[in-house]
Amino acid sequence: MSQGRKPGIYKSWSECQVQVQGYQQARFKGFNDFGEAKAWLGNPNKFIQKTSNQMNNSSSLEKQAEIILWTDGGSRNNGNKKGQHVKKDDKAAWAFLFINNNENFSQSAGEYGATNNRMEIMALLMALKELERQSLNNNRILAILDSRYVLDAVNKNWLSNWKRRGWKTSAGKQVANQELWQELAIQLNKFPNISFSWTKGHLNNKGNIFVDELLNKTMDKM
Repeated sequence: MSQGRKPGIYKSWSECQVQVQGYQQARFKGFNDFGEAKAWLGNPNKFIQKTSNQMNNSSSLEKQAEIILWTDGGSRNNGNKKGQHVKKDDKAAWAFLFINNNENFSQSAGEYGATNNRMEIMALLMALKELERQSLNNNRILAILDSRYVLDAVNKNWLSNWKRRGWKTSAGKQVANQELWQELAIQLNKFPNISFSWTKGHLNNKGNIFVDELLNKTMDKM
């Protein structure tokens, strides 16, 4: 965290959250590598994060993981103007891919009239259900997502806060996609060794590119 009550490097979001919550113009960023965190803290404006091939990269999280999982969701709001709701005939789809013992398993399905966010949740939820079905839920799993929406809900305790408030946001509004979040919360409890990582979507991450192409093929067939 470069701007907050006490700038520095924190090992968990809960520690960092205390320093930035309610602090105007707070500036913080998550890293899997201590060296990169230190470099960013030294000069946030000039820091360039290292990129890597997620199928064969050397990050410590991936080295420790027994299973690597990628998920993605998307929708095609054809003819919609910015800010408009998704139309009933808009195509949407989710997809996931995981690698276990050098074996790939992928799945995808589509839905009409669904938002991109709904599909992002569905992708992770369906992946976890499949991993459980294959009795892999106790393995060390690294889930790589490009959805901040899903990652923030999981990593920043939004899920537990929503549940505590009766599935309402801090503003008192009903949480969107509530039934999926409730299912996901139950499912995550069955995965004691899962960790999460963010990747920039559709850039140079082969796993992420694969699931994006897979869900687009699903929408093409709808």
